[in-house]
Amino acid sequence: MLPAPLHMEGSLYRIYFGGRNDKNQSHIGYAVIDMTRPEKILELPKNPVLAPGRLGTFDDNGVLPSCLIRHGNEIYMYYIGFKPGGTTRMDLFGGLAISNDGGESFVRWSEAPIIERSRANPLINTAPWIVEDEKGGWLMYYVAGVEWIHADLPRYNIQIATSIDGKNWNRDGKVAIDFAADENALARPYVTKNENGFHMWFSSKGEYYLPRQATSKDGLNWTRINGEPVLKPSEGPDKEMICYPMILKHAGKEIMYYNGNAYGKDGLCLAVKE
Repeated sequence: MLPAPLHMEGSLYRIYFGGRNDKNQSHIGYAVIDMTRPEKILELPKNPVLAPGRLGTFDDNGVLPSCLIRHGNEIYMYYIGFKPGGTTRMDLFGGLAISNDGGESFVRWSEAPIIERSRANPLINTAPWIVEDEKGGWLMYYVAGVEWIHADLPRYNIQIATSIDGKNWNRDGKVAIDFAADENALARPYVTKNENGFHMWFSSKGEYYLPRQATSKDGLNWTRINGEPVLKPSEGPDKEMICYPMILKHAGKEIMYYNGNAYGKDGLCLAVKE
């Protein structure tokens, strides 16, 4: 569940993901992939790089990767921590873990979430995606709850936070992507930046999840790319939903890893745009 890439060298990437144990608790591991053969797994270590937190912490019942970036000699992994809720189905918040061994293992920067409940965001705050600019500023795109329709059904859109160090974040409720008329949820943003501006892939849910896109010149004001979803369901493991896409470009192709039915119960799916 929830693929998140880290470039190693050349065409080699680690794809971090969440895998669940027999108690349905997610741990974070990775697979090594060569983009020249994106369907082939070169390495799949058995031990997780991050396990659920101590009893009572925000991530004591599961962790999922959201975004990995290199910062100096360290690797920052922004992740999702979750646990069962009280009056609602779950609590979801964003955390930060740091690696000093090239991504083989991670240590929590804090046992508390880096985005938790606040005056601007009193509900779910999770799935952080980070862009660090050349001037030293940091932008975060994250999933923010706006209401619970009932105990099993939250609504959440994508909002923006800023930071000067990537650890302490300022939030005022600024919305990056809001709901279309038929949508109930907007899930994990995946953002790239180049000389033309910013590009976001995200999942939107009406009846079921489908992948969408948006663009921005400044990273703050976003415009959806209207039209058909990035990818439509097939008759296979993604016939019920397509969610949490991540995009890599190699040799003129766009390569997408994503989750299908039941949020990834069958594993990671792969699509290639030639």
